[in-house]
Amino acid sequence: MQKMGLQAIYPKPKLSKPGKDHIIYPYLLRNMRITQPDQVWASDITYIRMMKGFIYLVVIMDWYSRYVVSWEASITLETDFCVAALKRALERGRPEIFNSDQGAQFTSTDFQSELKSNEIRISMDGRGRVMDNIFVERLWRTLKYEEVYLKDYETVFEAIECIRSYFKFYNEERLHQALDYRTPAQIYKGSSSEMTLIA
Repeated sequence: MQKMGLQAIYPKPKLSKPGKDHIIYPYLLRNMRITQPDQVWASDITYIRMMKGFIYLVVIMDWYSRYVVSWEASITLETDFCVAALKRALERGRPEIFNSDQGAQFTSTDFQSELKSNEIRISMDGRGRVMDNIFVERLWRTLKYEEVYLKDYETVFEAIECIRSYFKFYNEERLHQALDYRTPAQIYKGSSSEMTLIA
């Protein structure tokens, strides 16, 4: 497999290692009734494989609508690309609660300061509890099976442009059974809805 450049598709090393002495917040979403957009946003980081190497991708999603509010890609796991994604998302709106894992990027002073300065409550998944951020985990699965695994990106630019196109499709065209066969954009941007989500 190595000689032929083949790789098995399986989860790679954990990306959510906490930073030293960073503050960890409790998980606030258990059994919460989520009834409107911008009530809860969630974020996570994954890797995107390329023909040679990989890049990291962070996304910020509105839990109620599944709308991808913002995203950013990077060739390193420095905090900057996560903060950039958060600042871009905050240009669109402001959630009551922001949920993430306990990774160093999300527990960093820069990231948490941005949330606190906007009076956003911070929630964090329990260690090893993938289900605490299930909607973003489902997004990663969908993105990889419908886009990433079907292609061999040759450059970082190509990967970013393809992901940009996919997220546009995901937000504005892809119908979701859980959204009564509407798109995330229809729900997030104001179509009337009486859905209630129990976290």
